[in-house]
Amino acid sequence: MTKQANVPHVLVFDSGVGGLSVYQHIQQLIPAASLSYLSDNGGFPYGEKSDQVLICRCLHVIEHYLQNAVTQPDVIVIACNTASTLALPQLRQRLRQPIVGVVPAVKPAAALSANNYIGLLATPGTIYRDYTRNLIREFARHCHVVTSGSTQLVHLAEKKLCGEAVSEAQLAACLEKFIAASPANPHPDAMDCLVLACTHFPLLSEEISRLLGPEVKLLDSGEAIARRVAYWLDELGFNLSDVDQTPSAHAYFTQSSKRLDKLEAGLRHYGLLSYSVLTSLLPVGKQ
Repeated sequence: MTKQANVPHVLVFDSGVGGLSVYQHIQQLIPAASLSYLSDNGGFPYGEKSDQVLICRCLHVIEHYLQNAVTQPDVIVIACNTASTLALPQLRQRLRQPIVGVVPAVKPAAALSANNYIGLLATPGTIYRDYTRNLIREFARHCHVVTSGSTQLVHLAEKKLCGEAVSEAQLAACLEKFIAASPANPHPDAMDCLVLACTHFPLLSEEISRLLGPEVKLLDSGEAIARRVAYWLDELGFNLSDVDQTPSAHAYFTQSSKRLDKLEAGLRHYGLLSYSVLTSLLPVGKQ
């Protein structure tokens, strides 16, 4: 296959700003790629939606973007654990592009844990879905797994990117199940790995590490997703070492909001110097 020298285009999708933790890994591994970040802030947060509403919402927003995009993406990344556990089959059936989803890093955590004692931090929906239970059963059967679902952490991550201070008291309350002894967590000091199974949570890695201590390793899926994107671009015939154009970066949102002005500095940190709001997006799946 003759390799293409043009710039590949990758779309990264999430309900909020959490997907920027994945976006950053793709940007670092594949600097030659043009990146678009699509945030469905009009449907945020996804973790509080019913399964069917969430599936419809993801399909609607992504298809609306594709219908209006000047340049079609070559690979689409669903940088949202909640959406990945539900909408990937439907997206792969309806779209021509390779779709890369997020898988909670249960397998590497179980392999890395010296004490066979790990934590899994996600949104409540991800914690209780069969998909996550099956991951634990398949890859961490030999481990004691402490799980905790939090929507408050998602909001704390959003606030941080807007430049607001993260409350240590609120953060500690969100991590209480990992800190305090309980029937579900009889030996808190034994936990040596924590899976961040929501793409928002790596944005709070520094704060979480300060609270839990350096002996607890934090694992997320960002690097693995970036490698998968690179794999697909290679399969599609892109020569990433000989790109003859300058890559671009742009953010899209589904709803205009005063909060977007507060996000500008946070977006610039990831190289997103401009953003726009998708127009004519019908309010599907708002309930």
